[in-house]
Amino acid sequence: QVQLVESGGGSVQAGGSLRLSCQASGRTFRSDAVGWFRQAPGKEREFVGASAWSGRAADYGDSVKGRFTIRRDNAKNTVYLQMSSLQPEDTGVYYCASTYTPRSNVYFYTDHSYTYWGQGTQVTVSS
Repeated sequence: QVQLVESGGGSVQAGGSLRLSCQASGRTFRSDAVGWFRQAPGKEREFVGASAWSGRAADYGDSVKGRFTIRRDNAKNTVYLQMSSLQPEDTGVYYCASTYTPRSNVYFYTDHSYTYWGQGTQVTVSS
């Protein structure tokens, strides 16, 4: 059974940093594109960032560009979302997702493009 488990969420003050982790069990991330999404109360799920399987191609949503970075550690079967200069508008439940993309240096911006999802981790940023 495939599971993605996010961790690292919590409460921070504006300007702080957090690092979210997404660890897979039951499959390897090695050939997967991985995406991060977030959902704030009363809002639709929003694209945060995504990385191709190689880690050499990635993109981020406009609201987080320059502040968030995705890093992959294939040896640990874990993908990280490093978040810095956090603002109250970054508050929400953060989800990681993956999909199999063998030998394709691609990633996706839409949630329906991903096959596997984690349960989410809460991030709260106070002003």
